[in-house]
Amino acid sequence: MAKKRPQTKAKRPQTTGGARTAGADGDVPVVGAREPCPCGSGRRYKACHGRAASHAATELVHRPFEGLPGECDWVALRELVPAATVELTLKDGLPEGVPAVTLATVLPMAWPALRRDDGSVLIGLQNDTSSGDISRDLADTLQRALEAKPGTPVQGRRAPADSPRLQDLLAPEGAFEPEVHSGFEFWVPDPENATPDVTASLERANAAAIPTVKLQGVDAAYWCETPEKNHLRWVMPHAEELLLDALARLHAAGRSSLGEGTRLVGSFRAHGLTVPVWDLPSGVTAEDVEKPAAEFAERLATALATDAPLTPDERRARGGLTNRQVTLS
Repeated sequence: MAKKRPQTKAKRPQTTGGARTAGADGDVPVVGAREPCPCGSGRRYKACHGRAASHAATELVHRPFEGLPGECDWVALRELVPAATVELTLKDGLPEGVPAVTLATVLPMAWPALRRDDGSVLIGLQNDTSSGDISRDLADTLQRALEAKPGTPVQGRRAPADSPRLQDLLAPEGAFEPEVHSGFEFWVPDPENATPDVTASLERANAAAIPTVKLQGVDAAYWCETPEKNHLRWVMPHAEELLLDALARLHAAGRSSLGEGTRLVGSFRAHGLTVPVWDLPSGVTAEDVEKPAAEFAERLATALATDAPLTPDERRARGGLTNRQVTLS
């Protein structure tokens, strides 16, 4: 049910040697696990300050986008949408020489970020991160991209454990309005001057992209087209248990579909949120489900407000939905 991510065949960016981890005695450089710890303790790094670094690298923040405007769309762009961009608004405004900061689902050559020749910044959302907190890694990448030399990509690294998160850098009142693209041409403002590597990466990404459309009448719902059938995947902000109860009530009552031939088939978890999924006949377009989705949203709101115990039929429906649930992150 998740998207088919573009394959760029680029090597995963490696952690840079300048990364540091905060310790009781101040910042300690990150070194190899078997090397002597730079703090001078005489122990290997992995048995000394590397313990804290390892914990910081693996501790998972389950809702990394919580508190950001458009949390549901952040999740959708991270996990569902092949090609999309969003203009970001910084708390402190744009630095001199940076005309714009744009979030993109993915960048050429799998770059975490790119400072363009005109000084504008592109940040890739779908890159692998290493700290366990996507928000912190992206914020670290953003800060380094703002200071990078124009015309250069920014490599990934493990963000310092005490570094800012996106919630610290982005304006809380800023709008988050994704623009979904049919391909990745937004990578290349001037195609004639693109390098062969970028051109090849663009061709591979376009070939892998699944046609996707964001619905206009409801929040964070994305239609996509696949060879056998189409789907609607809808990222919802409600508490998981409450949402599953509401979906079960509607499913048991025969009111969970989005029209003839459509079916609620289950859901998956992504970054702390639940994403119900509907199968749609191959002829059903995004425009066709706009009205049914808006009507479903009204039925769901009523079901969410119901606190009566589930009936036996509703419990069975809930069990079926739960059995088909998977976790992406």
